[in-house]
Amino acid sequence: MSREILLLSGPNLDELGTRSPEIYGHQTLEEHVDRFGAQAKAHDFTVRHLQSNFEGDLIEAVHAANGVAAAIVINAGALTHTSWALADAMASFSGVKIEIHLSNPAAREPFRHLSTLAGVVNGSIAGFGALSYDLAVEAVARLLS
Repeated sequence: MSREILLLSGPNLDELGTRSPEIYGHQTLEEHVDRFGAQAKAHDFTVRHLQSNFEGDLIEAVHAANGVAAAIVINAGALTHTSWALADAMASFSGVKIEIHLSNPAAREPFRHLSTLAGVVNGSIAGFGALSYDLAVEAVARLLS
């Protein structure tokens, strides 16, 4: 069985650290990915990361992960609320699927309350800042054990 986690980061996450730090914190995406990788390694997982501002890139990555990755952890950013195509791609992935958010979308603007991914993932982790990434690794490890 594969021990790879595909970590997907959606639009604007490449701006973490400078974009709305009062909401998303001061850590950069690279810092989150490094921390995620260290946590994954402690559970004997490898991590492949892709950040894209383009929906199609994320969909293609999900398709390519079938039969390769054991799990997908996705912070889809704003695509969470709008992309039924990404949700369809995620539904076709046979491994563990975890949706994460640094902030708590349910406590924010009404348009953020909808997650197109919620119905196709094993679970969602939101509102814990950088800890959301740690909790996602732990969830993957437990679901695959």
